[in-house]
Amino acid sequence: MTYVRCLRGVGSGVEYPADAPMNLDPADGRPLEMVLDLERLAADRPHAAWYDPGRRDMWRFGALMALDVSDPADAAHVVALGEGHTPLLDYRDHPVARRAALDLRVKDEGRAHPGFGANPTQSFKDRGMAMVVAQARRLGLAKLAVPTQGNAGDSLVRYALAGGLSVVVAMPGDTPMPILGNVAAAAHRHPRQVVLELAGPTIREAAALLRERYLPQGYFSVATFQEPGWRIEGKKSLGLELAEPAPGDKRWSLPDAVIYPTGGGTGVLGMWKAWGELEALGLIGSARPRMLCVQSASTAPLVRAFDDGADDTTAMPAGATLATGLNVPGGVGHFRVLQIVRASGGAAVAVSEAKIARELVDRWRSTRDWISPEGAACLAALPQLLDRGLLAAGERVVAVNTGSAEKYLPALRHLLQAGDGVNAG
Repeated sequence: MTYVRCLRGVGSGVEYPADAPMNLDPADGRPLEMVLDLERLAADRPHAAWYDPGRRDMWRFGALMALDVSDPADAAHVVALGEGHTPLLDYRDHPVARRAALDLRVKDEGRAHPGFGANPTQSFKDRGMAMVVAQARRLGLAKLAVPTQGNAGDSLVRYALAGGLSVVVAMPGDTPMPILGNVAAAAHRHPRQVVLELAGPTIREAAALLRERYLPQGYFSVATFQEPGWRIEGKKSLGLELAEPAPGDKRWSLPDAVIYPTGGGTGVLGMWKAWGELEALGLIGSARPRMLCVQSASTAPLVRAFDDGADDTTAMPAGATLATGLNVPGGVGHFRVLQIVRASGGAAVAVSEAKIARELVDRWRSTRDWISPEGAACLAALPQLLDRGLLAAGERVVAVNTGSAEKYLPALRHLLQAGDGVNAG
């Protein structure tokens, strides 16, 4: 059974009924989150009895998620396609990590590895959209709408089709062609369930089109932070995986730092929520990883706000970046991202497009790893994080690779080919 007690405004603290199909908090126009009754969970499932480490997807955390797949009533709403339970790859041989003696790992959300789960659309967005579709099904919502830079739309279409829902996806025309092609193909094959709209140049214009044309038709917006905490709850599984015991161990623990490519910031809120819940359940202490949010220098509203000491971002013109998932000129949840970064002793940093491209080439040439541009941005940030004293020798550091280079290949092909003169595709 679900242990969700209520919805609560992330900024206002106002509580609302758990089953209300709301968008932003009416009190302040900011995001909502789902609040679990952790005392009841601990009493009903002591000693982390909700945890099922034998299950190879994000639902391994059972009742600590907003739906408990061990309960047939909850499980009936879940469309599980293998999302989550991704590995931590050993990156101690990365040149910067080796020189600095960092215990560097990469959380690989982009490709399948034997013995683990696999995000079906090769993106961390699958965690959030799996929960979005499950919650929509639970509440009887049949029509969903999302504006997207790409991966969120691809993911929502995959889960919505599997769950029998209808969707409209609005994305800029410069969305990476493999992603746009996936959504266009789904719209062609399932015209009664999938509608694709091109609107840009950024996600802001795509969102405006949905508000004007589709929300009045009864579509429910599941844009970043527009749904009532569902994506936060799905992305929470990433934080739980970073804390869960290694095989053969029973001790939950956290790394010293997490380097995270940050556009809208749902994952930052999700991970922070996960760790707070684990502390409330007595599984970890109060220490938290430093949250190191990475953006492209082309579009870096969080970095500007962090450096200026501002409480929130102000919208800025979008730039041009290989890391399209970072091309978010402002965000309704950025105020909370900034709070988390500062509370953790972390920072928001920007990396140039040239450094992102160089990291992609170097990773391809040396390891043949298909990391996304967003993941490459995290690795490209290592030198300045060390220079600024935000990382230190011996620390356990996790960088998150949010997807696969395969989904960006037309824009990256020339870089990968230039890396060593071979055909990269």
